[in-house]
Amino acid sequence: QVQLVESGGGLVQAGDSLRLSCAASGRTFSYTMGWFRQAPGKERAFVAAITWSGSTHYVDSVKGRFIVSRDNAKNTVYLQMNSLKPEDTAIYNCVARARTIISEDPKDYDYWGQGTQVTVSS
Repeated sequence: QVQLVESGGGLVQAGDSLRLSCAASGRTFSYTMGWFRQAPGKERAFVAAITWSGSTHYVDSVKGRFIVSRDNAKNTVYLQMNSLKPEDTAIYNCVARARTIISEDPKDYDYWGQGTQVTVSS
């Protein structure tokens, strides 16, 4: 069993940066980990993910602004968010799947964190 705990959310202004962290407990060797977000009144959406070996994939709307990374020794995945926009406001969930291939489908992820709120004011 894998448990995921996010941290690092908060209230920032447009143009600011935030770094989210997700600490995993349990065995995550070879797991793909990533982030989804859900804005008020919208469906949950894929943001970014990273494989065990470090391959990454991003949704178009965050390319060039967000960076996903992981420290396998610390069992932690990060989401560095730069140049934040009001439309980035959402609850961000850390996810993990016991596969080496990245998927944008939330149904493909086995484990979810409880979420952390990110609010970007204009």
